[in-house]
Amino acid sequence: MRLNTISGRFAAVTIIFVMLAELFILLPALASFRRDYLESRLERAQIASLALLATDESLASDLESELLQNAGVFNVVLRRNDIRQLVLSSPIPGPVAATYDLREDGMPGAVRDALTTLADAENRVIRVIGAPVNQAGQLIEITMQTQPLRQAMIEYGLRLLALSAAFAIVTAILLNLAAQRLILVPIRRVIGSMTAYATSPDDVRHIIIPDARLVELREAEAALESMQKTVTSSLKQKERMAQLGQAVAKISHDLRNILTTAQIFADRLEDSADPKVRRAAPKLVNSITRAVNLCETTLAFGKAEEPAPSLSRFNLSQLVAEVIEAETLAGEAAGQVEFLTDIPPSLTIRADRDQLYRVLANLARNARQAIEGTARPGTIEIGAGETDGEWWLRVGDTGPGLPEKAREYLFQPFTGSARKGGTGLGLSIAADLIRAHGGRLELLRSDEEGSEFMIHIPRDMAIVPLRQGAAAR
Repeated sequence: MRLNTISGRFAAVTIIFVMLAELFILLPALASFRRDYLESRLERAQIASLALLATDESLASDLESELLQNAGVFNVVLRRNDIRQLVLSSPIPGPVAATYDLREDGMPGAVRDALTTLADAENRVIRVIGAPVNQAGQLIEITMQTQPLRQAMIEYGLRLLALSAAFAIVTAILLNLAAQRLILVPIRRVIGSMTAYATSPDDVRHIIIPDARLVELREAEAALESMQKTVTSSLKQKERMAQLGQAVAKISHDLRNILTTAQIFADRLEDSADPKVRRAAPKLVNSITRAVNLCETTLAFGKAEEPAPSLSRFNLSQLVAEVIEAETLAGEAAGQVEFLTDIPPSLTIRADRDQLYRVLANLARNARQAIEGTARPGTIEIGAGETDGEWWLRVGDTGPGLPEKAREYLFQPFTGSARKGGTGLGLSIAADLIRAHGGRLELLRSDEEGSEFMIHIPRDMAIVPLRQGAAAR
């Protein structure tokens, strides 16, 4: 049994505590043994004195010595009828060192006297006073030596300690067996389940089923079960997302070829004789160019080559105007959604223009679809400004607000969608793109009066690599 195990330490602690408890029992036991020893000497001395009290003649000196020796005392004094009488006597080897009256001796005093006797190894003469048995007088007094008393106390104490040690060992063994059965076996089962789960976390058969009888262990098993289910679900979701990424990469490859062909024909529209077509051609070319860039970025992600933001300075109001124009054309009901802007015309920021367009388009599209879902008119306001340390953009709407589940998993893919049939990828992509600029995207409010998002882009930005999957999405 090793001390670095629960069972070993449990047994060691049990032995220590039992021995400490026995130590507190030992002191009163020694005090009681000392008192019994002295009382037995008083009884022997009283019995020895009966030989003299039964006759009027004096005893022979050798008989008196034998009686005193059998009683283990030097002399015996009886007080009867207020008369103190020396019944038996013999020479005392030294002066009386202490007097003990057993008639007035309480437990604290008895413990103190017992410890004094054990600590003093010198053989001293003491006087002991007690009450005679059977009311054979007022008191009986004897003188005796302490060495026999001390030796008897030591032998008694050793026997008691040996018995206590045996009791402690047996108790430790029984408690250890109980601990093995009640605690260690369920703990080993939990450890076995964790080990088996670690080898194959995607196998639901390795998820523990709580069945412990102890409340604490059952709670631990329930917590482990919940954690294992969460991890397994996350692994499956990551696997599905990886498969989805491969599929998107393949689709993007073919889509890039299609869009490249469309881009060639869109370039020729600029030479059209129709003025309206010539004006619309640049916007079409820009849209197709963004789509081609997105496909190329997705393919680069499939090769684990994730581009950092390409920073440039541009006018923010012009970019917002492009976003509003695109969303206005994509609206289901003309005039239902009104766009408002609060951006200084000369505000110029430094960021990746295409990525910021995607972020604003995503936020504006979500706001437009939320308003259109209510079948009531609404407004979308895009504002921007700057401070000494950052540029900020605010996108607010008068829609119905985000559901509680969408707010809880707002920037997590496939879980934070507020629209039926949505994937929840939009806000996750937007947050990743802004994070790659060293900034952050946050939800300021969302209630029945609408939602409001805020974008923060630092002036002295540190380019943060895009998370795997953000570029592809």
